[in-house]
Amino acid sequence: MTTTYLPILAVTMGDPAGIGPEIAVKTLGLHEINSVCSPILVGNAVIIQRAIDLTHVKLHINKISDISEASFKPGILNVYDIPAEHPEKIEYGKVSAVAGDLAFRSVKTAIDLALEGVVDGTVTGPINKEAINLAGHHFSGHTEIYAHFTNTKKYAMLLADENFRVIHATTHVSLRQACDLIKKERVLDVITLMYNALKELGIDNPKIGVAGLNPHAGDGGLFGQEEIEEIGPAIQQAKSMGIQAEGPVPPDTLFALANGGKFDGCVAMYHDQGHIPFKVLGFNWDKEKGTMKSVKGVNITLGLPIIRTSVDHGTAFEVAGKNIASNDALVNAIEYAVKLSKNKN
Repeated sequence: MTTTYLPILAVTMGDPAGIGPEIAVKTLGLHEINSVCSPILVGNAVIIQRAIDLTHVKLHINKISDISEASFKPGILNVYDIPAEHPEKIEYGKVSAVAGDLAFRSVKTAIDLALEGVVDGTVTGPINKEAINLAGHHFSGHTEIYAHFTNTKKYAMLLADENFRVIHATTHVSLRQACDLIKKERVLDVITLMYNALKELGIDNPKIGVAGLNPHAGDGGLFGQEEIEEIGPAIQQAKSMGIQAEGPVPPDTLFALANGGKFDGCVAMYHDQGHIPFKVLGFNWDKEKGTMKSVKGVNITLGLPIIRTSVDHGTAFEVAGKNIASNDALVNAIEYAVKLSKNKN
């Protein structure tokens, strides 16, 4: 009798002062997750046990220091332990260098495991950028950490929620810097990255809508020249390569068209241009309870030699330790990692 191979995924716990550990144990205890992959939770075992006690998930920790020690059986949570001095002193909802260092080392370990080929992909929990920098790790986010340690020069952030997908030409820079970074070569790179990703996700002839940078996509040069000098020429070159790219489309129209099914993916010029419409669709606020009732959406780093998907939400310090955080996005992130790993192999 042959058994179907389940991809091994390294899932990081995120910042231990945030919701990452609790949504991780909730998710990795689900039958629907363990039936499609073999997960390894990368993080501190003491912190993970605290999350299990908080959520009352019926899981027993198998602490490992090598993937060969993992036991993929019901009720067993394999924790690739990242040691720390007095992790029990980390407080929910508080930024600290200790928590930032643990989060960073968890991510770096997951990257190393993937580069060594002992896991098929990585999935990251939410980190706190201030905490990581306090710990002396000077990165502006997960994407930059992955790019640095995989020596990747051309990469981009893709947000995905069902059929709504957005890639970004620029991300963690100031808005003023973002405008200066919109160049033909970069725009063409992200169009190509989006095209290849959509093909990997099983879309045969994807249609890509490209946003303008300025209001009304520059309105023929009245509100800026970037569409004429940089974005338009990139789109034309993409078309010459056989990519169905359209634009520059006015940003206030593009995402509504994509949500209606006109495009399989969108190219945003800067962080908030892509994130705002995405989160309006995927994040649902419960006014009565004063918290998010559901948080959907996956962040995928394209261009890397390894698979990396992530939740597209933060550490939510304000609700950490209360066992009310939604784990929808982590479930989605793992499902995407599974899909990408299967198409890669």
